[in-house]
Amino acid sequence: MAIHKILVVDDSKTELMVLSDLLSKNGYSVRTAENADEAFRRLGEEKPDLILMDVVMPGQNGFQLTRAITRDPQYSNIPIVMCTSKNLETDRVWGMRQGARDYVTKPVNGEELLSKIRALA
Repeated sequence: MAIHKILVVDDSKTELMVLSDLLSKNGYSVRTAENADEAFRRLGEEKPDLILMDVVMPGQNGFQLTRAITRDPQYSNIPIVMCTSKNLETDRVWGMRQGARDYVTKPVNGEELLSKIRALA
């Protein structure tokens, strides 16, 4: 599956800007959401090819949102990459158990993120 459209879910406007800039400069179409409710609205508007998911957000966190998306038959085929400052091995394992396909820690290394995205395509 080719990846063209990416939904970035993060409550930090700075992170949204940095990731959107990196991805759009590399040819991806990017939409953003700042919380779980907004993420589900975006999913309903246009189904992305990939979701980059922060963990630490107000309300529903990224682990919970990843679990909800991957268990929804309508969206379960969308790969999710956790993109978070939570850098413990237990966090990575927990994220993968919630349904994430990969895990990247902040500050994001652009080349690492892009190679992980290409590996999913």
